[in-house]
Amino acid sequence: MTPMIKRKNSLTNEVLDELLTAQKPPCLSLFQPTHRQFPENQQDQIRFRNLVKKLQESLKQKYSIVKSESLLEPFDALANDNDFWNHTLDGLAVFAGGNGFFQALKFQQKVSEMAIVADSFHTKPLRRFLQTVDRYQILGLSQQEICFFEGNRHVLDEIDLAPGVPRTMVDALGSELTEPHQTVASYGGVGGSSVPMRHGHGGKSEEKDKDAERFFRVVDRAITEQHSQPSDLPLILAALPLHHNLFHKVSQNPLLVAEGIKFYPDSLSNEELRAEAWRVIEPHYQQRLNTLIEEFKQAQSNGTASDDLSQIAQAAVAGRISILLIEADRLIPGQLNHDTGQIQRADLSSPHIDDLLDDIGEVVSKNNGQMVVIPAGQMPTQTGLAAIYRYS
Repeated sequence: MTPMIKRKNSLTNEVLDELLTAQKPPCLSLFQPTHRQFPENQQDQIRFRNLVKKLQESLKQKYSIVKSESLLEPFDALANDNDFWNHTLDGLAVFAGGNGFFQALKFQQKVSEMAIVADSFHTKPLRRFLQTVDRYQILGLSQQEICFFEGNRHVLDEIDLAPGVPRTMVDALGSELTEPHQTVASYGGVGGSSVPMRHGHGGKSEEKDKDAERFFRVVDRAITEQHSQPSDLPLILAALPLHHNLFHKVSQNPLLVAEGIKFYPDSLSNEELRAEAWRVIEPHYQQRLNTLIEEFKQAQSNGTASDDLSQIAQAAVAGRISILLIEADRLIPGQLNHDTGQIQRADLSSPHIDDLLDDIGEVVSKNNGQMVVIPAGQMPTQTGLAAIYRYS
């Protein structure tokens, strides 16, 4: 039976954890840059099929034709799904495992083409997307409704609100709205009966302010629980100036940044909104990068840091790494012994070989260390990685 294709546009740490727990070799990982618009996206399906052929060639080295065909069947189904390919973003990641696991992810980042069969999923591009320090979310807020965006320095997209997050004041407060905020409209019920429904349309200033405060509290709690906590991304408020003070007053979200955007999103183009957001986030981004780099240099001078691949691999397995910096887009083919930390260089086309940087980063994360993927131009080393050891 063909596995059900799971597709998620929002990549979170929970999705990454699912990939790490769903491992049963062989693990197939496919990455591909995609395009949002016609005619550029017309080549995406062809490129996808070519990458699937690479997976097939790798599988043939070890697995039977029947096993290979079973693993590749959902890839073929996805290749023929025209609706999927007409609604892509910038990057695509597809995973399949020996236990029937299959998942396709669309996300806001270009990735290098890659097709790997190994004993574990190749997740470094996803970690790079999740752990890069230029990502953010935007809450668009008015006195009546909200909207939500996610982006980085290059791109911004409106995303669907999680279930349970109210989009409007009526959604949030319902029958608790004060009377001047309500008017009555009738909607046909079963058998043609009419049911009174209440909607907000204005009223006395004091009562409107009370409703706004209660609305903002409900929104703050829902956004914190359903979006900020799962993503751990800084949140920018985009609202008229008079709403900034009230929302910051009631908000309990620790990821809400102090400076925001003093416009509601519908008054800006998507590109203008992205530019405003990056103006707010860039200082935070650069400060965090500088702090990480300075921490590494200081630890290196004290003998509690390393940029040596072999040493770092052994320290990762021993659970001795606190922070691991990995260079974006660097790939070092090889195999990591998860018991001893010994590494062996090899050809990536082998069905048991993955990226050593990816494997080491996975081990660090499993041992409660922090892995951060940073741009090549700002890496403090030439080896592709830099590790800060734990003090104990």
